[in-house]
Amino acid sequence: MVTGNTICGDMDDMTQTITDLPKLALAWHRAGRGVAIATVVQTWGSAPRPVGSQLVIDADGAMEGSVSGGCVEGAVITEAIEAVIDGKQKLLHFGVSDDEAFAVGLACGGEIKVLVEPVGTVVPVELLERLVEAREKAIPVAYVTDLERGGARLQPIGAYPERFRLDRSGVEEDGQTFVAIHNPPLRMIIVGAVHIAQHLVEMARACGYTPILIDPRPAFGSAARFPGETILDDWPDEALRGLKLDARTAVVTLTHDPKLDDPAIVTVLESAAFYLGCLGSTRTHAKRVERLKEVGFTDEEIARIHAPVGLDLGGRDPAEIAVSIMAQVTETLRKPK
Repeated sequence: MVTGNTICGDMDDMTQTITDLPKLALAWHRAGRGVAIATVVQTWGSAPRPVGSQLVIDADGAMEGSVSGGCVEGAVITEAIEAVIDGKQKLLHFGVSDDEAFAVGLACGGEIKVLVEPVGTVVPVELLERLVEAREKAIPVAYVTDLERGGARLQPIGAYPERFRLDRSGVEEDGQTFVAIHNPPLRMIIVGAVHIAQHLVEMARACGYTPILIDPRPAFGSAARFPGETILDDWPDEALRGLKLDARTAVVTLTHDPKLDDPAIVTVLESAAFYLGCLGSTRTHAKRVERLKEVGFTDEEIARIHAPVGLDLGGRDPAEIAVSIMAQVTETLRKPK
């Protein structure tokens, strides 16, 4: 166990993201490079990287990812190279005093524990292959291991429902079992490239969602109005089916036009999407409900729709409505059912 090392990091470093470190670790192993995976398993105080953050290291010291934003990576690399050689996992502890924390810009000190696991010995290659496959297929899975003895295994979403709902990796109450949550990425699909959508795409991205716009009307869904955004000009139901909605997808309809909104709503109600919000007044929604009943949807199915969309925060302009929508999406995802 390593102690007494300073934790620090610039917030610009924290924005670095590696899309799939388990896949990278597997590729490096297959290429004949001895590989270890370092994972933040516990934090206290102002530790700069959250639990679950990872660093992949090969036997020559090459690395990708981050466990601290830079200040303990050198020590972790050294320990990881040794772990690759001896084939055993290591549990490393890094901490700072309050005085040290102030000196490097941390508010109140911090500590992290980092688990280093060599691939091929502690992490079986077959298990890593299954983890990579689950991530590629957008199947939620938990990587579970004992911090002292090892013995990694994969568990389904039903084993740790609260951790999956909150995207919260961590150590269980026994102090020994570490659970790393691998959820599919969050998406927000917005039907209707209107003024509200211009604010909502930015808020969604800031909250960790990948935003996707759907609007077959060229005047609305233009790159000039939404620079750099993904815009699909297919009819909404066709576009939604192509996107394969899953339990990590939120859908918001904003067109005010039943010809566009209704096909989208029907498609979402037939999917596993965790959120469906629809713009429109109470009167507009009542008419929408009648149309859905006419095509066979039950009251229970229709009750999945959040309409009028968003939490009632009293806002009226497009940005305020976008805030209310983002708040309701967050509430639906995170609050216990």
